[in-house]
Amino acid sequence: MKKSLFYYLFAVLCAVNLFSSCSENESIAVPIDSELAGKYKGKLDVSISQNGTEIPGGTINSQIINVTKAGDNAVSLSITDFSFMGIEIGDINLENCVLTANGDNYEFTGTTKVEAELLTADVDATGVFSNGSLNLNLDIDATLTGGVKQAVKVTYSGTRLKGDESSEAKITSFVFDRKVAEVDSLVIGESVINEEAKTITFMVADTAKAEYLTALVPTIEVSKGATVVPASGEAQDFSNGKVVTYTVTAEDGTVAEYKASISGNVVVYDFENWTVDKTQPSEENQYPIAEGGWASCNQAVLFIKAFGAFATPPISYTGGWPITSTQDVHSGKLAASMESVDTQGSDNMMGQKVPKVTAGSLFLGNFNPVAAMSPGGAMKTTEFGIPYYKEPVKVTGYYKYTPGTEFYNADGKLQEGVTDKCSLSAVLYEVSNENETLYGDDIYTSDKIVAKVIFTSDQVVEEYTPFELNLEYVKEYNPEKLYKFAVIFSASADGAAYNAAVGSKLVVDNVAIINK
Repeated sequence: MKKSLFYYLFAVLCAVNLFSSCSENESIAVPIDSELAGKYKGKLDVSISQNGTEIPGGTINSQIINVTKAGDNAVSLSITDFSFMGIEIGDINLENCVLTANGDNYEFTGTTKVEAELLTADVDATGVFSNGSLNLNLDIDATLTGGVKQAVKVTYSGTRLKGDESSEAKITSFVFDRKVAEVDSLVIGESVINEEAKTITFMVADTAKAEYLTALVPTIEVSKGATVVPASGEAQDFSNGKVVTYTVTAEDGTVAEYKASISGNVVVYDFENWTVDKTQPSEENQYPIAEGGWASCNQAVLFIKAFGAFATPPISYTGGWPITSTQDVHSGKLAASMESVDTQGSDNMMGQKVPKVTAGSLFLGNFNPVAAMSPGGAMKTTEFGIPYYKEPVKVTGYYKYTPGTEFYNADGKLQEGVTDKCSLSAVLYEVSNENETLYGDDIYTSDKIVAKVIFTSDQVVEEYTPFELNLEYVKEYNPEKLYKFAVIFSASADGAAYNAAVGSKLVVDNVAIINK
């Protein structure tokens, strides 16, 4: 209890204009303009005496004190925007301090009596200018309401600035490195520094629980000659929406404040983990599966391989799987490759038409081959979307694309001069229960859609290029409702309508769903 009163004491003292005057002395000639006046930058310490023991009350490592000429032998001192222990005090002014020469030094003293609501205090101030430096001591003898005595001491040591110091007070880099702290691996992507708004935001993994975010360790770079508090490498609590304020002080004392916080969470799909369908007894039919809720047209090709002999005309597909992992990566060891393949085409296979080209497609959801057994069931095989309990904002990642050279329509006819397109899309839709789904024939048109985005391109992209799919909401998101979310990648944008080019290839890596 006493300690908290100490902090309040000091705040009150400063708020009521700490000094009334400095002691007078004989008139002397002092080179104030050339040697004393200006800005001083240094360290300020506050300590509190309790039972003969000094207790640290806070430190400011880059405190600025302004010194101005008040007369031929007097100066005024001002501590601007003073704070300690998180308490914002404001300006502290020491007016018309008469200087006394002592060799090459100039000394001054001052006293005042403060009366406030909760205390009275006698304040003694002593200071000395010496060869471009300023040392200042404040001794505060306070009596709290009720007669409790308390002593507070403030010490300051600073150096006069030359005037050519940089005024730039910027945070130029704000990163989280798991080599510094393992918990930093929860931060996804790069921090965004908004210089105009003086904000720093970053994303974390959707698996990051509040207790994991209490000790993130940012590595900070600032303008040349500047300092930052809290310092780079100090663990900070960003849990539960907390905002951490970083104060940058330039060489000349210019101060800037940045507010750092988490802006959202991210679901990451890096395609590092793959398996095969172990339900298939034959190894040649064990198609690749990207882990994490992804389905693909591999199951459609398996259906063609299994029943192609019964088609009219018969099909004998011996090609590879359209969806595979690849070592051609943006980062990590594996990425996802989608290639549209020649499945020959047939008018009737188990009551369904088989396309000349099966589009290479990968999506969050489920593939239901049984649906193909029903009349007109081809579009019902793709059950798009997984249950989703967050509000997605955008989908990001990296892609490469090469369109195939031979484009066929739904009738299996070669279309000269037609270039295939890749498609990258995302759809959020409302459901009444988790069994409800949208299919290939209504995933982009249903009135259940809450938000969607579709990107297509026929351009060759030889090197990994970033993509950003920003969802456009057509209905308001309601966290009380049930939703499914589908991310769909296809090497042939119109493949669902059986229009595609043989050999069109789309590769994606480092996909992330960014949630509000």
